[in-house]
Amino acid sequence: MKEIEQIYFNDFGVSFYWRKNDVVLKERVQIIFKETGFYFTHDEVKQFAGIVSDMFANAGCNGCSFRNKCHRVLLKTPVKEIDLAVSSQELTDIKDLLEGTLFTISLNEYINNVCRN
Repeated sequence: MKEIEQIYFNDFGVSFYWRKNDVVLKERVQIIFKETGFYFTHDEVKQFAGIVSDMFANAGCNGCSFRNKCHRVLLKTPVKEIDLAVSSQELTDIKDLLEGTLFTISLNEYINNVCRN
């Protein structure tokens, strides 16, 4: 049976590494939100965070009568065959999940590698 090592979570989703035979498999990050799971490399997580940040910055909801409540935003993913329909709030939550994941990974790498005596 596989266990996990949690990286980051919010009310919308979670990210973690899989653990197998007491070894943490850090080559890929499992990210789960909105009943969807992605198993990305660190570079793919960075790429996805960039896509979300770009989309977040360019969201044209200001003049829309739905006021951020629709599911009409089509979010690209690093998997070119998969796009997700998300609301503005879900986009915000995904942005937080990805940024929190990347921050925690970077912080852990800094503490465990750079600060090691």
